[in-house]
Amino acid sequence: MVDSAARQIGVLEKAEHYIYMTAGYILVIAAAGLLAMAVVEMVKLLLEGHFTEAIVQLLDRVLLALMLAEIIYTLGQIARTQKLQVAPFLIVGIIAAIRRMLIITAESAGNVDLTDPGFQAILVELGLLAVIIFLLTGAMRLMHGCEE
Repeated sequence: MVDSAARQIGVLEKAEHYIYMTAGYILVIAAAGLLAMAVVEMVKLLLEGHFTEAIVQLLDRVLLALMLAEIIYTLGQIARTQKLQVAPFLIVGIIAAIRRMLIITAESAGNVDLTDPGFQAILVELGLLAVIIFLLTGAMRLMHGCEE
C-alpha cells in the first residue's frame, strides 16, 4: 500500500515537472514570436513615419517579453528545486506596472489638460501604479531581509 502511494506521488511529481517544462517551452516560443513581431511592427511604423508610436509599441512588446522571460525563469526554478519562489512574481508585477506607466505616459504626452476628467483619471492611474511599484519593491526588500 505504501509502495503504491509512493509510486503515485512520483508519477504526479513527474507530471507536474513536465507540465512546468512544457509551459516554459511554450512561453519561450511566445516570447520569441513577440520580439520578432515587435521588430516587424516597428519597421512598418517607422516606414509610415509614425516614429513615436513605433517606439512606444516596441517598448511595450520588449517589456512584455521581459515579463515572459521572468516567468520562464520561475518555471525553470520550480522544475529544478520543486519550490515555488515569490520574488520572480514580484518582479513580474513591478515590470508590468512600469510597463503600464510608460505606455500611459507616452500615449498621453500630448494631451495635458488638468481640467479634463480623462486626464485626471490617467493621473490617478499613474499614482496607483506608483503605489503598487512601491509596495512590491517593499515586499521584495522584506523578503531579502528575511532570507539573510
